[in-house]
Amino acid sequence: MADIYDVIVLGSGPGGYVAAIRAAQLGLKTAIVERENLGGICLNWGCIPTKALLRSAEIFHYMNHAKDYGLAAEKISADLDAVVKRSRGVAKQLNQGVTHLMKKNKITVHMGEGKLAGRGRLVVTKDGKSEELAAKHIIVATGARARDLPFAPADGKRIWTYRHAMTPSEMPTKLLVIGSGAIGIEFASFYNDMGVDVTVVEMMDRVVPVEDADVSAFLEKALTKQGMTIMTGAGVESLKATDKGVSASIKGKDGKVVNGEFSHCIVAIGIVPNNENIGLETLGIELVKGHIKTDGLCRTNVDGIWAIGDITAPPWLAHKASHEGVIAAEAIAQALGNKDVHPHAMDVRNIPGCTYCHPQIASVGLTEAKAKEAGHSVKVGTFPFIGNGKAIALGEAEGFVKTVFDAKTGELLGAHMVGAEVTEMIQGFVVGKTLETTEVELMNTVFPHPTISESMHESVLAAYGRALHI
Repeated sequence: MADIYDVIVLGSGPGGYVAAIRAAQLGLKTAIVERENLGGICLNWGCIPTKALLRSAEIFHYMNHAKDYGLAAEKISADLDAVVKRSRGVAKQLNQGVTHLMKKNKITVHMGEGKLAGRGRLVVTKDGKSEELAAKHIIVATGARARDLPFAPADGKRIWTYRHAMTPSEMPTKLLVIGSGAIGIEFASFYNDMGVDVTVVEMMDRVVPVEDADVSAFLEKALTKQGMTIMTGAGVESLKATDKGVSASIKGKDGKVVNGEFSHCIVAIGIVPNNENIGLETLGIELVKGHIKTDGLCRTNVDGIWAIGDITAPPWLAHKASHEGVIAAEAIAQALGNKDVHPHAMDVRNIPGCTYCHPQIASVGLTEAKAKEAGHSVKVGTFPFIGNGKAIALGEAEGFVKTVFDAKTGELLGAHMVGAEVTEMIQGFVVGKTLETTEVELMNTVFPHPTISESMHESVLAAYGRALHI
């Protein structure tokens, strides 16, 4: 048997590789097991390459609207192969970066399929050959995959998951997107900006249904204005792929079924945890709806087995997984006798969410409705970008910032944004929530001028009747 590690991490996504790095920083002998690509789905097939695609679409959009800025651009076209090639190049660069980080931190990498073989034991299989590894602690970070429609699984030709949509062999002409969560709406935005006729079908009564209702309403109007067809409260009754396209029967909110023909379809209806064939049943690890049950420090019900990221409870976000990786690594170091680390349990109320559609969406904490449901008496402030000088100068005057406070204590309960660059701005409110800020600190914070971030300040002022620029 090989040397015994302090920690073995199963899966090298944004949770797994960060956990391995933090464990190594703490002096723990660490190994990581990966079956496909270091960096996992996020880096190779998710967060990063999709942002590269969206950047290309954003540039293409601005080129097509050059005259709005006093400029001229003629005979503009998009080279799909080149756009995809750039996206894959970005992913490759970051994959190489993770490989470097593993070497830098002296983390042993085992490529192959990993499976728990017992407490403290993990078997790695590649090309028919197996080796058994041993560790005092094992972190499961196997992630998740796209959920298929049961009656129309993705074929990669006409019916796509996000992975197929990222490397299309041809540009769709008429695209159906099923699901308006972050993945669905981002791809809808990308292809719409690239000139594709896009229809979005959402089962819930509004798009991006986890967001504040005002954000959902604003986004639907913006996307409709851009030329998308948005169908909410609707469901796909049947979906059939042919050599030439996709036939869909869609039941609308009025109960009527309409038939439509599309060149391609993207299915973005959620995820399925990668819990199969990794030995969870061997140790009796507890699952909830297929996801591993953990406590605030990422411990499972089995001593020495930890779990982080999309294999665990929501929200299923890369930055949540990375933060859990740090928590788990520090908790393991503490359990092994390190008295200088003090891990803190994850507070999901302070995890931001970002959607990189056009316009962008970002939020943290409770929506106005959820705050009221939780029994809070609230003060709510909204400030539109049309009142912000930088937004107007950028030609991005559509959007707003909304803040929700507890009326009795002044605690910041939630912040919700839609518009240009809001995915970069939301962290200001995340820091504020983590520091348990009230409206007083935010009002007394000096925001630089001219910036779109001034809208954050104004939304706080607006909640207390003190907005200055509207």
